[in-house]
Amino acid sequence: MSIESLSIIVLFISFFTLLILNIPVAYAIGISTTISLVLNIDKLPAITTIAQRMTTGIDNFALLAIPFFILAGEIMKRGGIANRLINFAKSLVVRLPGGLAFVNVLASMLFGAISGSAIAATSAIGSIMTDRMEDEGYPREFSASVNITSSTTGLLIPPSNILIVYALASGGTASVAALFIAGYFPGILVGLAIMGYIAFVAINRKFPKGERVSLAEIWNYFRKAFFSLLLLVIVVGGIVAGVFTATEASVIAVVYAAVLALIYGDISTKDFPDILLTSAKTTAVVMFLICTSMAMSWLFSFESIPELMSGFLLEKFSNRFVIFLVINIILLIVGTFMDITPAVLIFTPIFLPVVTALGMNPVHFGIIMVLNLCIGLCTPPVGTILFVGSGVAKISVSQVIKPLLPFLAIMIIVLLLVSYIPEISMFLPRLFNL
Repeated sequence: MSIESLSIIVLFISFFTLLILNIPVAYAIGISTTISLVLNIDKLPAITTIAQRMTTGIDNFALLAIPFFILAGEIMKRGGIANRLINFAKSLVVRLPGGLAFVNVLASMLFGAISGSAIAATSAIGSIMTDRMEDEGYPREFSASVNITSSTTGLLIPPSNILIVYALASGGTASVAALFIAGYFPGILVGLAIMGYIAFVAINRKFPKGERVSLAEIWNYFRKAFFSLLLLVIVVGGIVAGVFTATEASVIAVVYAAVLALIYGDISTKDFPDILLTSAKTTAVVMFLICTSMAMSWLFSFESIPELMSGFLLEKFSNRFVIFLVINIILLIVGTFMDITPAVLIFTPIFLPVVTALGMNPVHFGIIMVLNLCIGLCTPPVGTILFVGSGVAKISVSQVIKPLLPFLAIMIIVLLLVSYIPEISMFLPRLFNL
């Protein structure tokens, strides 16, 4: 066995062993990468090389958008925007059977899109809606399942931090602007599919209807939520129109969210130190994940793993649709034990050359990958959104699993549609020549 083959085996065995031992994923990535590289070159140069790759991995102007979008999301989470979005969504659909469940989906989609964070949407909307739904006769585990799955749409509907990360991992072959606008239809499709299942369940279980809301009340709730919704138009519209870059848009989002929250009066200037500290902690975690993942991605290239994977898949499977299915299955498995950020950074360099060789657009593959890994966020053992949603609903994970399964099946069906019907993702980018 060659030293190169041995180092690859050691890389994967050490990585999965560390994950099984419950070592934080960023440390698992960094340690396994260092061990593998030490087998190829001397110890000191190996450590120096890893440090250099970690540093250069985050030396990218586009990544400046991430801490600002995180800060904007934190301000929105505390700034009363969630309640305004919930009230507006409620005014639209509360009259339908299972209306509060529809409100949960719409509010999670809107807040997730505005904040760019699935975790923020899960905690902010779930903490409000679960109790409201229980008071109306909805089981808490059903409410949690709705909240958990619908919150992931915020990772597809822009502005989305993970799409910025994918743009970095793709080596510039997919622009942030194209990814942002490509995520709209798939994200909305996931939300509509979830609502379709809710309608089926609501009719069968005879979930209650809410009181009819007048047009004047709908207008009043829309007026209160208007400036929150306007942020989406400003950020995404400005990027697509070329008025500003994604990084500049993130700064505008922070300023806009801060001014709006202060005007609403839900936070004061004395709250900002704690908001900044929380955002800084989150940013540090994300950036450390990115820099260790970029080091591992470089090692993959050093070991020619993408070429080996491409050769293996193209040799074993002659049908491109079968290859897409195999990649989706691998990513679904990966998503169950790895968080979305390192998964995107590690597996994009491996699979992107394969799918582009088969004619898939890098933007299309980015949407597929993010949607696929969103499912992993809702599944044990490492599903971040699953644990946050269960915690907010104050129920155990085991109670959520059974009602969650139909929602996951729906997300997988949407994933297959997005995978095999490129226009779902690519229609808007082509329309805007992105």
